[in-house]
Amino acid sequence: MGYSEWFETHGKKHAAIMAKLTHLRDEEVIAYFRFENMVEKEPDFCPLYKENRKCHDIEELNCYLCACPNFRFDDNGLETIDGKSLKSRCSIDSKEGSRFVGTDAIHQDCSGCLVPHRESYIKEVFHREWFTIMQKVKPTDQS
Repeated sequence: MGYSEWFETHGKKHAAIMAKLTHLRDEEVIAYFRFENMVEKEPDFCPLYKENRKCHDIEELNCYLCACPNFRFDDNGLETIDGKSLKSRCSIDSKEGSRFVGTDAIHQDCSGCLVPHRESYIKEVFHREWFTIMQKVKPTDQS
């Protein structure tokens, strides 16, 4: 599955959850997306939930921004670097992130970055429509 297909699929899952939470205040919605609650109430949101495993080693992991609004991608490549297709990158060049360089492609490695999983950050960018926040990651926006 490429980035684009994952993005669309994940966005639909997120929208389905949000449709159930219209009665909650913003703070309650953000709290709902805490890892422990999601594992219990939304086990199909993430394949790691079935193993009760976190994607990032952080005590208070929040899954609201499972895809980061600073992540830029294009399945066809954003640019070519040293003959390799750059498929994804971080728009804020997070010091916690890195790059995985393969034989013919370069991918952003976000596994060390915790920026979008902290509730303080989520509160800064919060919008009830996940796709509205995530419009920044669409391939057409390569800023």
